[in-house]
Amino acid sequence: MPPHAESDATWYFRAHGPLLVWVPVVLSLIIQVPAVALQAWPGRLRGGQGGFDRFDRFDLDRPGLALTGWLLAVGLALIGPLALIGARRFPGQAVAVVAAAAGAFTVLRPDIGLPPAALIFAVLLGIARGARVWVYSSVGAIWVLVLVFAGMFDVGLYPLRIAGTTLALAVLMGIGEGIRSRRERLAQRRSEADARRTSAEQRERVRIARELHDVLAHSLSQINVQAGVGLHLIHTRPEQAAQALASIKSTSKTALDEVRMVLGILRGGSETGDAAPLAPEPDLADLPALVESFRVQKLEVTLVVALDAGPTAPAATQLALYRLCQEALTNVLRHAHATTASVSLGLGVGNYLLIVTDDGAAPAGPITPGGGLLGMRERAELLGGSLQVARGERGGVQIQARIPVRRQQ
Repeated sequence: MPPHAESDATWYFRAHGPLLVWVPVVLSLIIQVPAVALQAWPGRLRGGQGGFDRFDRFDLDRPGLALTGWLLAVGLALIGPLALIGARRFPGQAVAVVAAAAGAFTVLRPDIGLPPAALIFAVLLGIARGARVWVYSSVGAIWVLVLVFAGMFDVGLYPLRIAGTTLALAVLMGIGEGIRSRRERLAQRRSEADARRTSAEQRERVRIARELHDVLAHSLSQINVQAGVGLHLIHTRPEQAAQALASIKSTSKTALDEVRMVLGILRGGSETGDAAPLAPEPDLADLPALVESFRVQKLEVTLVVALDAGPTAPAATQLALYRLCQEALTNVLRHAHATTASVSLGLGVGNYLLIVTDDGAAPAGPITPGGGLLGMRERAELLGGSLQVARGERGGVQIQARIPVRRQQ
């Protein structure tokens, strides 16, 4: 995408610079110079329009003067195409030079029609490149000067030619504005599409980071507690230490499977060729196993699920409720110093209602959400729900999460 420091139109022409520079130069050279060279050749035209057509009128008696007139015409026709070479870096100045050369040609050789290829390219590219002030001021000023000099030196510019040229310049500038507007609309669409893609990628990164946080925080907390139990009991009660090690093995295996699943989603299966994640995403049916994993760590958890037997919730809703419960219990285990906790899941008015409470020590003062609680709140809000944190009736903290009911399609 174009950098923010330059306009989208400028970036477009910068990206397509070589083609847009040399095509106008070559075409205007082919169109203008040979046509003027043939028309201005001594003896081919007869005068009568004033100006410097006397070079042709006296070509039989003064061949040097006639040749000078021919060289002057060809030189003025050549200035425009050569000026277009610098139109990429200096579009405004290039328009001024091309317009000045065309104006001088009109005053000095009114008997010859100059094909305005260079002027057309200069005006169109100048407006499209953003040099609008240069185009309007230089072309307008030079055209006024041409009319003034034509009146002062009796250059034969007929009213019909003046009107036609003025109308042609206005139409040309209108076409240039249309091209500029279209380029800007296309560039704006590209910019908006890139912004949407970036926003979608950012949301996906946040979602994956949240998943990894939930998986690792829960699993590593369990592993840490069980490792402490194992070290404490390894000499006095080796059988319980063995149970702690077995729990560590089971928890770490589950965590690895879930991490592989999240990373598989991140890779999209492009590197490994996997058609599906190695483990399914957890849902409400996994809540009993989740609660049991905390009971193993000496946290007495009561689970009450009161849901009807109707259509099941969508997978995103079930995953969110599972992760919210997992994060809440992990916070209880790590920070609350609680011995018991309760998990209640039911249906409110159009919402799934998840309540997690504990009997631990609530923090003194206002409860300030940290990274975990902020992630839980964001997870709930992404599905149109909400999350509230307050002090529990038994002490500790009570977390209430509401997620709107959306039936699975």
